[in-house]
Amino acid sequence: MSNNSNNIEHIEEYQLDTDILYRFNYVTKFIGFGDEDVKAILESKDLVAPAVPTIVDAVYDKLFKFDITKRFFVKRNAGFEGKLDEFEELNNKNSEQIKFRKDMLSRYLVKLVTADYSDPNFVKYLDWVGKIHTDKAGSKSINVDYIHVNALMGYVSDVVINYIETQLKDEEEKRTKTVRAFNKLFWIQNDLFTRHYVNDFANLPHKKQTAVTSSTSSNWLILSAIVVLVAVVSFFIGAMK
Repeated sequence: MSNNSNNIEHIEEYQLDTDILYRFNYVTKFIGFGDEDVKAILESKDLVAPAVPTIVDAVYDKLFKFDITKRFFVKRNAGFEGKLDEFEELNNKNSEQIKFRKDMLSRYLVKLVTADYSDPNFVKYLDWVGKIHTDKAGSKSINVDYIHVNALMGYVSDVVINYIETQLKDEEEKRTKTVRAFNKLFWIQNDLFTRHYVNDFANLPHKKQTAVTSSTSSNWLILSAIVVLVAVVSFFIGAMK
C-alpha cells in the first residue's frame, strides 16, 4: 500500500504572508503555471504588443462607462505632476493624467510578453501593480475598492484572451496553449491584487503579535496623555491657590 503522505508538499502559511517569492511559487505551482506557459506568453509578443494601444483604449472606455470607476481618475496618481481635470470635464482621450495612466497600463501589458519570469524583480513588479491601487503604495488618496479591481481584471483578461483567440483562430494548438497561459497568468496577478485587500493570515502568531503590540502601544499613549493632562490640571489648580 502506498503512503500518500509522502506526496504531500508542506507549505508554510507564515511565508505565504511574508515572502512574495514564496507566495508566487506556491500559487504558480498550484495553478500549474510553468515553463511551457511562460514560453507561450513570450512567443505571443509579436501578436499582443502591437495591439496594446487598442486594448488599453478598450479598458479605459469601460472604466469611463461608470461614475463609480471614473471618479478614481480625478485623484492625483503617484508620479503625475500635470494638470488634474474635474470630474465633469474629464475624458479618456486628451486628459493629461489619463494619458499618464494609459502609458502605465501599456508598459504593464508589454512587460507581460517580454519579461524574464525567473527574475525576482518581475514578481515584485507584479506585486507592486496590485499594491499601487491601494493607499499602501503610491498616492495616499487613491484606494480602489476591491470589487472594481476584480471586475477590471476580469475585463482585461477577457479583452486580451478574446483578441488572441481571434488572431489565432486557424492555429488551434497554439491558440489553446496561449489562451490557457494568459488565463493562468491573470489569476496569478489577481492574487497579487487580493493580498493587499484580504487579510488571509490574521490568525497567524506574527499577525496576532503585531496586533497586540499595536494595541499595547495605543494603550500606553492614552495612559501617557492622561498622566500629562492630570499633571497640567494639577499645576494650574496649585497656581490658582
